Amino acid sequence: MLEGSCHCGAVHWRFDGAPDSATACSCTVCRRYGTLWAYGHDGEDVSVSGETTVYVRGDRELGFHFCAACGCIAYWRSLQPDAEGRRHVGVNLRLVLDPESVAPLPVKHFDGLNWVEGPHDGRTVKDMWF
Repeated sequence: MLEGSCHCGAVHWRFDGAPDSATACSCTVCRRYGTLWAYGHDGEDVSVSGETTVYVRGDRELGFHFCAACGCIAYWRSLQPDAEGRRHVGVNLRLVLDPESVAPLPVKHFDGLNWVEGPHDGRTVKDMWF
């Protein structure tokens, strides 16, 4: 299990299990946030709590959730459930409470500007901290 919170501690997420990787996305939103995402499903392997402010991107598919107090982006969540009734969630691994627990995860690069999987360059989360 992984746990994360914003800087002031008002917003929390929990990821049950262990992600197999982190994703660095270059879309017009994620590249500005500088996030590293781990993916799951709301109420299944991911739970979130705390008051957030939500930014809904232009395509109206995702809501990006920020702490209303300190401004940290904690997670995104799909606005609509998928065909199976599940809502996708991405938690920001940069907010993990124990950074060493995710340090060895490989980072997958996603070219969000062109919507294609990027090359794997061998870097891990630890390589991306700085």
